[in-house]
This record gives sequence, structure tokens and C-alpha cells, in this order.
Amino acid sequence: MLVSSPDQVIDANLAIALDALLAEHSVTRAAARLHTSPAAMSRTLARLRRILQDPLLVRAGQTMVPTPRAEALREEAATVVRSLGALLSPGASVDPAGLRSTFTLQAADLVGAALAPGLLQLAQREAPGVSFRIRAEELEAGPALRDGRIDLEIGSIDHVDPETQVEELVSLRMVAAVRPGHPLTEGPLTPARLAAAQHVAVSRRGRFTGPLDAALAEQNLHRRVSVVLPSHLAAMTLAARSDIVCLVPAAPPGAAPSPLTHDAGALGLRLLDIPLALPPLTIGMAWHPRHTADGAHHWLRNTVRRTLCTPTAHPNQRSEDLNEGA
Repeated sequence: MLVSSPDQVIDANLAIALDALLAEHSVTRAAARLHTSPAAMSRTLARLRRILQDPLLVRAGQTMVPTPRAEALREEAATVVRSLGALLSPGASVDPAGLRSTFTLQAADLVGAALAPGLLQLAQREAPGVSFRIRAEELEAGPALRDGRIDLEIGSIDHVDPETQVEELVSLRMVAAVRPGHPLTEGPLTPARLAAAQHVAVSRRGRFTGPLDAALAEQNLHRRVSVVLPSHLAAMTLAARSDIVCLVPAAPPGAAPSPLTHDAGALGLRLLDIPLALPPLTIGMAWHPRHTADGAHHWLRNTVRRTLCTPTAHPNQRSEDLNEGA
């Protein structure tokens, strides 16, 4: 130990100074090494002598030589300084290829379906030891992020605790999705024609109304929601097999296609612009701040970002719930 009694406290600077003095055998050289003055280093040596009750360095002609106690402390002092350097240095960057982790993400089914192919492709190329667990929106995100049950929430982030970190990723618009040959594909789509069609609503809570209903109401129109489903993928499948209309998030005009529309395309659905002013849908991700500087979590966030972001994302637009009725 570098202390002479149980209640003696030595700050880290003394350990660093001791290491320099024992390595250099010179007050002047030790001062230069630590970018301080010889006078200050001389005072530090005097303090170390009092604490350790040993002269440490003594004159031998024109040089200074270490005492036996100093020789015994030399390696220990160097080890302490190396440990302090490791303790107080920034965390080393993580090599994704060496990760052996399972990340748990919480997302709506449509977001999860859009994420999974890109996440797997990037992981296979960069981090083959990583796997993903994507959960449905079944947990209250704030407590689940805080206690580590989920690593990242992805979707419309509108219910966060004050400490939760949130990054908005992409702003989308809602379009109407119908089967090929649907009557709405013939001729211009007007608010009245849209309202007259049968609709499916997506809501975890079973709600029949959402932003589209508010926009129609401003035109003194009311749509008929024939069924409410908790899943976007189920709603799109129903639309592909019937004359039901469902809503699908899509990229803004002129932007690269969003991965959130890939499943609609795979089902053969036609996407129609809605002739009403609907609020944009902002997809973001949320995490607990204890993960902000973690290298593995940084790779995860960057991978999600690369999977979902499009070149013309508008990160400052406000968020609406991905579920029409939430």
C-alpha cells in the first residue's frame, strides 16, 4: 500500500508523482515529465517523504538514488498509475465482429418486419455473433428500458420518462392501400370516395377512430370502419383479399422508398395518396442513458439508423402514434 495508516488518504496526483520520481530519479526530470515546476515537484517529494516516512530519493554525488523502500514501491506505483489511466480513459471502441450479444427491441409489427431483414443483413456482415429479439408493444417502455428488459424502443415515441434518450429517425406520411382493381383505383381519389369505402383500423386498444377521421370530419365526412385489428400486417393482408382500405406509412414524395412499405408491395397493394392534410408520422428510437456511451449499444443504434433512415428524412417533425387509434 502507498499509505502509512488506515485513515491516511492520498490523492491520485501523489501516486502519479511518486511513479515519475521513482522512474526518473530526478526532481527536475519528474517535473518535466508531469509538466510542472521543479519547485512544485520538490514540495510533492517532501509530502511523499512525510506520508511514507522514508526519504525515497537521496543524494549520491551529482545524482539521486532510490532507497530500498523506493525500490520496493517502484513497480507497485507504476501499476497503480497504469490502472488509473485505464480507469479514467474513454471506453475503447467495440469491434462488432467480436460481439456476442442478444439485443431486445420493442416495436410494432410493421416496424419489426421492416427492421428485421436490414438488421440481419448488417449483422451477418459486421457482427455475426449478434442476435435480435423483437418484442411486440407489450411493455411500458420507460420502466422496461430502465430495468433492461428491452434495449431499444423503435416506433412512434410519445410516452417517455424524463431521462429517456430519444432520436427521431424518419418522417413518413400515411397513404391508402387497396388491392389491385379496387374501385378506388379508378378515377381521382376524393375525400368523399375515400370516406364511402370500407376501412380497417389498426389499434392495440381497439379504437375505431384516428387522425384520418378527424381530417374527414373537417369535410363533414365520416368513414365506416368495418373492423379493428391490432396488427398492421393483418390489416394489409385483409386489404389484399377484400375491398377493405387500410392505411400504410410511406416515404414523402421524392424520397427513397421506406422499408415500412415493403410488405405492402409484397402483398401487391396499390398505394394511393390521401387528398387530406394528415399529420406526419415520425419514427424514432428510445433508450436508457446508461447505454449512450456503450460501444455495443452504439453499434445497435447505428444499425437501426442505417436500416430505417431515408435521405430526405425530416427529423424535427412531430410524431403521431403509428396505430391509428393507439
